[in-house]
Amino acid sequence: MDARVRKVGHPMPETAAFVAKFRSVFGDEVIDDAVRRGKAGEPVFYACENGRTVGTAAPSGDSVWQVDDSIHDRHYCDGCEGECVGQGVCCSDWLKRRNQEKDR
Repeated sequence: MDARVRKVGHPMPETAAFVAKFRSVFGDEVIDDAVRRGKAGEPVFYACENGRTVGTAAPSGDSVWQVDDSIHDRHYCDGCEGECVGQGVCCSDWLKRRNQEKDR
């Protein structure tokens, strides 16, 4: 989103926090591009929270994905490719388990 995302009292606080986490992983340039393209009509970024929307929704179909509790409070660890999502463990625990299995 833009500089307003970082402001306290944002009208879409969960979306702002989620975007901020992606910024820390992918960088401002990549996220700004996705948001800008979404605002321009491409279905590459869309968020809806508190009755507000930003970006362009993808056409309805099988590709719809909604964030649920399995991802809500996630952080993304170095080396994690998302295999831990839906497993009920954090990235670091999942990586430890995976590495232990590889060592066997």
